[in-house]
Amino acid sequence: MKIHCFQQVAFETPGSIAEWAHHHQHSINFTRFYERLPVFPLMNDVDFLLVLGGSMNVDEEAKYPWLREEKEFIRQAISAGKKVMGICLGSQLIARVLGSKVYPQSTKEIGFFPVHFTKEATQHPFFNHFKNPYMVFHWHGDTFHLPAGVALIASSHNCKNQLYLADNNVLGVQFHIEMNETIINEMIHYDGDELNEKGRYIQTKEVIKNGYQYLAQNKNDLFSLLDKFIA
Repeated sequence: MKIHCFQQVAFETPGSIAEWAHHHQHSINFTRFYERLPVFPLMNDVDFLLVLGGSMNVDEEAKYPWLREEKEFIRQAISAGKKVMGICLGSQLIARVLGSKVYPQSTKEIGFFPVHFTKEATQHPFFNHFKNPYMVFHWHGDTFHLPAGVALIASSHNCKNQLYLADNNVLGVQFHIEMNETIINEMIHYDGDELNEKGRYIQTKEVIKNGYQYLAQNKNDLFSLLDKFIA
């Protein structure tokens, strides 16, 4: 299988998804938008489009001009019936492409917090291996209205639309199930000023690092989800 990854910033990598791809001997190629001349793939060279996170807003096209082309490619990939998965900003970009508004939350959500799966999701073959509630890492300040015709899969106390599925082909994940310690440490290094902001759902660096105990289970459950998603 040919995976193509849209990477917005250098330190937010595919993490455990790259490990999963290597384990299954799937190829994984990149469009890195932080490079000077990012190159988009041919649609025929993509079986699975992975759209990663970043600090930008989906509509900041004047500041990040690649966003216009990125959204158009996502739109075409969905129309072509490709497997598409967006994480954090990626989930917001997909929601925007599907016609929904993306906007700032009342408070940011940074750290390890549980998500709660819907009753329907606990019976869905993609998600029935997850514990409910489920502890996972978050780092986001924006959210979105749920696009029309998609199924809400999971929510958190601070953010209703945490995980959604469209036609078993499009998966939007607001939280970060792909994380490993290296990526979170990099996020703290580059974006750690956000941890000083006031908010009920903003954890300290120390509390976040105590949450690393959840990452091994997150990886195992992500591998199972991906196996089912691409089957």
